[in-house]
This record gives sequence, structure tokens and C-alpha cells, in this order.
Amino acid sequence: MGLSTHVLDTMHGTPAAGMAVALYTVADGQASLVRRFVLDRDGRSPDGPLYRDGELQAGRYRLVFEVAAYFRARGVTLPEPAFLDQVTLDFGIARPQEHYHVPLLASPWSYSTYRGS
Repeated sequence: MGLSTHVLDTMHGTPAAGMAVALYTVADGQASLVRRFVLDRDGRSPDGPLYRDGELQAGRYRLVFEVAAYFRARGVTLPEPAFLDQVTLDFGIARPQEHYHVPLLASPWSYSTYRGS
């Protein structure tokens, strides 16, 4: 059923509109860029799912979220270097016929993720 992501800014209690994200496939230790995008006003990919039904393949994937740049753009003063610059999530897809939702809850100091629905 595809792959999607969603980011919530837990510092401000809002979707992380404007955060830059990159999606990669990972094989034999090498990451290959699939696409880059900027989250829409709801904190989601502007083009909908990252992979739609039938497009997702079993394998390893990586999402890289530009957390520090996002918070700086929101006017948050961060130390140099920032505690969290990029958040990188490596995850596996074992059953591509199922939907994989990979949300991120982020602040300048912490993050969490889980397999959503």
C-alpha cells in the first residue's frame, strides 16, 4: 500500500511545514537518492505518498530530515553545532504489499519515530 511520512514539530505543537527531507534506497551499504522534497503545511510530502500501491519494493530505505535548518528557519536560536542537525532513519520494508508510515516527532533536542498506520 505504499510508503508515507509525516513530521510534527513538538516544540511549537505544529506540523513541520517547510522541513526538507530526502528519501534514499540502501543496498550493499550504498545509499541512492530517490527524491528530495519539502514538507507541506500539514507536515507531509507535497505529492502524497513517497511510494504508491504497487511501487514499493522489499528492502532497506533511509529518510533524512533537515531538523536544525527547519528550526533555524522558524527563528529558534540553536548552538553551533546544533545538538540535532539531521535526523536519519534507516528502516526495512519486509512486506511491500502493506502500508508503511514513518512519522517523526521532532524538537531541537529530541525525536521519536514508529511504524504508523
